[in-house]
Amino acid sequence: MTESSPAKKILVFSHRAEVRESIISAVGRRPATDLGRVDYTEAGTVSEVLMAMDAGEVDLAILDGEAQPTGGIGLTRQLKNEITDCPPIVVAVRRKDDRWLATWSQADAVLVHPLDPLTAAETVAGVLRATPVPAVRG
Repeated sequence: MTESSPAKKILVFSHRAEVRESIISAVGRRPATDLGRVDYTEAGTVSEVLMAMDAGEVDLAILDGEAQPTGGIGLTRQLKNEITDCPPIVVAVRRKDDRWLATWSQADAVLVHPLDPLTAAETVAGVLRATPVPAVRG
């Protein structure tokens, strides 16, 4: 991706603003030099996530596994099973032992709190790089 390419759009979901901010801070505005900058959209409710995902406005979603009343793990499974060509989803969990739940949810990657900025940026960059670029038909 070059600097002239449009920025990737990352949706960050948690019912808690401080969790959304910690995720955004950890991943950063430029998770890897070869990807360019990313733009964030924050969602505090499941309905905001569903609207953004249905609208096709998201290149990657990072969902809080501990969100209330609906957590990111169950929401990930729902999205992966209901949206054709669902964008990649990263789930952030509080305990390393919950990684298996995130895998069950069909998440593309898992982050564990407290978030390490290097690991978070590398994980997100890896998922973005692995996402196929849609074919342009003319």
